[in-house]
Amino acid sequence: MSTTNDATRHDTLDDLHAWLLRTHGETVDPDRLGHVRREVERVVADGVPGAVVELGCFRGAMTLWIRAVLDSLGDDRPVHVFDSFEGLPDTSEEDEIVMPLGAMSAGQAEVAATFAAWHKTPPPMHPGWFEDTLHTQLPERIAFGYLDGDLYSSTVVSLAECVPRLAPGGSVILDDYADPEANPRTVVKFPGVKRACDEYFGLPSPVEVLIGEGDLAYGRYIRPTA
Repeated sequence: MSTTNDATRHDTLDDLHAWLLRTHGETVDPDRLGHVRREVERVVADGVPGAVVELGCFRGAMTLWIRAVLDSLGDDRPVHVFDSFEGLPDTSEEDEIVMPLGAMSAGQAEVAATFAAWHKTPPPMHPGWFEDTLHTQLPERIAFGYLDGDLYSSTVVSLAECVPRLAPGGSVILDDYADPEANPRTVVKFPGVKRACDEYFGLPSPVEVLIGEGDLAYGRYIRPTA
């Protein structure tokens, strides 16, 4: 591959990175974009088979970033998006917070508009509550999953459906996985996420806390290869 093509792809990702921070700063930041890019690059470099999925996409900022990183690597596997497109479900006592039903709502048209701004084809979208869609509509083999369900109930079903489908070496990144003991700078906004993970994986947890320059609340689980 020529140096010119490499430079063009690098410039495109840099331009998109700046645009996402400028126009979608409520859902992405440099730490998130950096960690996701490195994880997608790792999965592709290691030849991990399977689909890429995102559970909880809001207006599609991270979806677009994942698509662009895959494109920069010459990988054309689709990014399957699962979202209610009606906002969050009801909170429960495990969440330790109260948010109104339907909070953070965004529709499929908003995701499509995010992609259209960069002349990219919208991703395959699977509308509905996770408990109604994941079991029958998730791909059978997953290489990488970005799990951003925010709440305990959403995380419980996301883990139960995604982790068994992970290919060896495949991974999930869990947004809002906040562990102040591992990262004192982190801000605990959605405590139900880590609670669901601890219940699913048990303790000590195999979920690795990812640390950035800011108050990142992020965890990663990689399925062992042996």
